[in-house]
Amino acid sequence: MNELKLSIENVNPAVLWGPNNDHFEIIKKQYPKLKIVARGSEVKVLGDDHELNVFQEKFSHLLSHVEKFENLNITDLERILGSKVSAASSSEPVTDKFASGEVIVFGPNGVMVKARTANQRKMVDSINESDILFAIGPAGTGKTYTAVALAVRALKNKEIKRIILTRPAVEAGENLGFLPGDLKEKIDPYLRPLYDALDDMIPAEKLKFYLENRTIEIAPLAFMRGRTLDNCFVILDEAQNATDMQLKMFLTRMGPSAKFIVTGDVTQIDLPKKQQSGLHTALRILTDIKGIEIVYLSGEDVVRHKLVRKILAAYGDIQ
Repeated sequence: MNELKLSIENVNPAVLWGPNNDHFEIIKKQYPKLKIVARGSEVKVLGDDHELNVFQEKFSHLLSHVEKFENLNITDLERILGSKVSAASSSEPVTDKFASGEVIVFGPNGVMVKARTANQRKMVDSINESDILFAIGPAGTGKTYTAVALAVRALKNKEIKRIILTRPAVEAGENLGFLPGDLKEKIDPYLRPLYDALDDMIPAEKLKFYLENRTIEIAPLAFMRGRTLDNCFVILDEAQNATDMQLKMFLTRMGPSAKFIVTGDVTQIDLPKKQQSGLHTALRILTDIKGIEIVYLSGEDVVRHKLVRKILAAYGDIQ
C-alpha cells in the first residue's frame, strides 16, 4: 500500500469539503478502495498505485475548480468525479447556495465576504461589465470594503497581477513633517482602512508576502503620478478629497488591461474651502461615457451599527 500527500492550502476547506463535510463523504464513497484522511491543509491518501493516480488527477481538477471559482456544488462534483451523486447522500440543497453571486470572496477560516445590499450587488455587476466604476455614498455603506473584495477576487482568479490601493493624504499633508518615523510610517495611519479590509480577506502571512513583493501596493495618490497602471486592479478611496487635476491624473494612469474603482462621499470633503473636489467634476462630465459606471449608495446601504443610519439621516436634515 502506497501513500499520497496532497496540499489544499490554496483553497477554502469549507468550500472544498462542503456543509457538514458532505463533499468529503461523497469523495470517500467514490473511492472505496482508498483510505482518505484530511488534516488541516493536507490530504493523505493510502492505496495502490493505479487508484492513487486516478484519485490524484480527479482531485487536482477539483482543487483547480475551487481555487478559480471559490464555489463547489453537487453538480460540480458529478462533472469532475465523472459519476452521478445521489441528492439523498447529501444534506446540501440541490440549488447552489452561492449561485446568487452574493459571495464575492472567501476570507481566512472560510469567512464569506458578501455584497450585502442591493447597491453593493450593483457594484459587483457594474465592475463585471465596465472597466471604471464610481461608487458614491456616505460612511458605512461598504463601498470601500466591497471594492477591496472585488480586487481580491480578481487577484485570486488570476484576472490581474497586482492590486493598487490609494487615497489622497489630505489630512497628512498639513502635519506630515511633525509626525515621527519615515514616510511609510507617517502615511500608513491614513491608509489604515484599506489594510483593515485586506486583513479580513487574505491570511496574514500571505498578505505580508503580497505587500513585500508589491503584488499589493498601498500608497498615497501623489505616488501615482507618471505611472502606467496596467494588468492591475486599482482603487482610489476617499476621492472627494482629490482635486480636479489629481483625479484627472489618476484616471489617465489606466493601462489597457486594468480595472479602476473610485469611491467617495461628497458630503465629507476635507479640502481647503477654496479648492473644489475633483469628484464633483468627474461625476458631472464622465456620466455618459461608455465603459464608466456610477453607483450611488445611500443610508439604506449602511452596514455598520444601526445608529449610523439614523445619525446620517439627522445630519442630512440640517445640511
